Amino acid sequence: MNEKRKFQKKKKLSKANKRTKWAPVWTVLKKFGKGKRVHPSRMTKIKRNWRRTKLKIKPRIMKKHHLG
Repeated sequence: MNEKRKFQKKKKLSKANKRTKWAPVWTVLKKFGKGKRVHPSRMTKIKRNWRRTKLKIKPRIMKKHHLG
């Protein structure tokens, strides 16, 4: 049961990892064109900062089996 809880937490963390203010350079060239000088952060909507804000993700509450 513990593995399932860890997996749920990892799924939420991986989704939050995508919500960064960063994009690779080649995607910027693909979207905006060769002549445009655009910062990669314009491609991502949600800004995340790993030092400033924490996610506070907790796994879903499971039933305690030792209580009966």
